[in-house]
Amino acid sequence: MIAYAARRLLSAIPIVVLATLIVFLLVSATGDPLAEARRRPGVATATIERREQQYHLDRSKPVQYVLWLGDFVRGDWGESFSTGRPVAATVRNAAWNTALLVVPAALISVFLALAAGTFAARRHRHLGDHVVNGLTAFGISMPEFWFALVLQLVFVIWLGQWFDLDLFAIGRKYSPGRQGDVLDLVQHMVLPVAALTITNVAIWTRFHRDSMVDALRADELDTARAAGIPERRVVRRHALRNSLGPFVTVVALDVGLLLGGVVVVERIFAWPGLGLLFVNALNTRDYPVILAWMTLAAVFVVVANVVGDLVSAALDPRVRLR
Repeated sequence: MIAYAARRLLSAIPIVVLATLIVFLLVSATGDPLAEARRRPGVATATIERREQQYHLDRSKPVQYVLWLGDFVRGDWGESFSTGRPVAATVRNAAWNTALLVVPAALISVFLALAAGTFAARRHRHLGDHVVNGLTAFGISMPEFWFALVLQLVFVIWLGQWFDLDLFAIGRKYSPGRQGDVLDLVQHMVLPVAALTITNVAIWTRFHRDSMVDALRADELDTARAAGIPERRVVRRHALRNSLGPFVTVVALDVGLLLGGVVVVERIFAWPGLGLLFVNALNTRDYPVILAWMTLAAVFVVVANVVGDLVSAALDPRVRLR
């Protein structure tokens, strides 16, 4: 297992480097990052020159990339063009806020998908299976932003108008004057987490259901049943374990791509995380923030895949031989 982990970690290094190169080239291809500052009246020439030197814009593209990558690895991500704050601190704060949504959404999605997928597989082609398939088809067909808007309409506007209930809140992380209030934080978190969870539960449930159907038909499970082992134990210790490897791989891939859904959901709920930070950076052409955000997103996807492979190898030793 240690050798496999070391092999996967070493193979991830060139992938991360290639990802950073692609991100750098894509962001650089958008044009001069200081073009707006050059046109803005009142910006001193010395300020422009200082930023050119700070971000190595006066050097060739290959040299820019090497110098930028060295600065990035050391934690020097520059300063935001729009706020003047260090990009590393800005991204770190936004990443923590995003983790408050993504981590609960991922954990809840995994639990519900395993439960619903197992339930449907054990009732293959019966009513319970058809109900689960219908719900998952609906969940997959509707985008996350639609669920976010519906959740706002039903649980904030309609509950407030019809029943005078104020159970949930929308708009930023805390209500004005309630910073640090855990209950207020939870009221703001529930709906964005639910919006991120619904689609993932639908996709993961469908995948796990299909994997469990195949696992329950395996010959070794028929042997276990013939030996008198209870069906519940057969499902839990054999079929579920055999289907977890592919399920973990899919979850790792989708968790790495959750940042795409976060961008939309955080924008709708005005949640101060990485998604809202990215949208604001695009609107203001904040070159250092965009570059850091996209690099972090690429690294996150690679790391999520490596973690998924390691978990799959722990569940199924045959994976280590590939």
